[in-house]
Amino acid sequence: MDFNVKKLASDAGVFFTRAVQFTEEKLGQAEKTELDPHLENLLMRADCTKNWTEKILRQTEVLLQPNPSARIEEFIYDKLDKRLPSRTTNAELLGQYMLDAASEFGPESPYGSTLITVGEYQKRLGGAEREFLQTSAATFLTPLRNFLEGDWRTISKERRLLENRRLDLDICKARLKKAKQAEAKAALLSEEVDKAEHELRIAQTEFDRQAEVTRLLLEGISSTHLNHQRCLQDFAEAQATYYAQCHHYMHELQRELSKRTDAGGSSGPSVTPSNSSSNKPGTLNMEQMQLPVTGTRKAKVLYDYDAHDTSELSLLADELITVYTVPGMDPDWLVGERGNEKGKVPVTYLELLS
Repeated sequence: MDFNVKKLASDAGVFFTRAVQFTEEKLGQAEKTELDPHLENLLMRADCTKNWTEKILRQTEVLLQPNPSARIEEFIYDKLDKRLPSRTTNAELLGQYMLDAASEFGPESPYGSTLITVGEYQKRLGGAEREFLQTSAATFLTPLRNFLEGDWRTISKERRLLENRRLDLDICKARLKKAKQAEAKAALLSEEVDKAEHELRIAQTEFDRQAEVTRLLLEGISSTHLNHQRCLQDFAEAQATYYAQCHHYMHELQRELSKRTDAGGSSGPSVTPSNSSSNKPGTLNMEQMQLPVTGTRKAKVLYDYDAHDTSELSLLADELITVYTVPGMDPDWLVGERGNEKGKVPVTYLELLS
């Protein structure tokens, strides 16, 4: 017990001395050892990384989960190291309501059958959203949190230790300065000067060692940037996949609903364009592009392509588009869609996805 009391008193004394040194530095009454410019630059870069990582993390959480209560629930489960129960997405819930309503109104009725069709696609959209949220959390949010809760805490700990070593060094410098001033007045305090010089050498060694440890940790921020860059690419890929799935499902839903409208409202036989000068292999007009599609798929563009006329669609490398063919179309070409844009695209510029 006596040892613990002495250690507590010693620690309190060290803390008080550091506090005095820090206060005097702030008031301009004591000299302060400055860090080398490289280390200062690393510290500023680390602070910038930490601050922007926190902002990006928070805003991504808001983007993926706009409901504050749900975010708090996810946070609590994460801190308790428990798996959050799978949450039904709003689109899935809407789809289920539509299916339940269809059973009430009669699934064979026009309204009931349409409710079933739309409801099923809403559930598909909800499933795609849930998969996107899970992928984004694993490939983007988790690495950002790991940096803030792991690497950054280690860096912060070593920075605090470096600051303490710096204060100790400046305290020793101040003591040596006072001892030399006293020695100059009375030639009887050489032992005090020797003691102060010895303490200064020890403090300088500890400060230099801690500065090197901190520097190595801060230089690791470059690896953090590379890792976060890969995470950003994964996040963008997950977004692209999700939006492509949504576009695909909505395109299919529009086709299904158009078929119902045509079947219920057409008063005569459908007319198929023929004897047109544009019906050459690989050449389609916009009316032909409205024919029933076959094999709607997603495709990744391999190279940039500039449309040669209004019937073609310009492409940018690495973008995702929806492609399909129509009856009588040249096999070297497909119809491509990007949002509201539509036109022919060459097959050789595409990588067809499953």
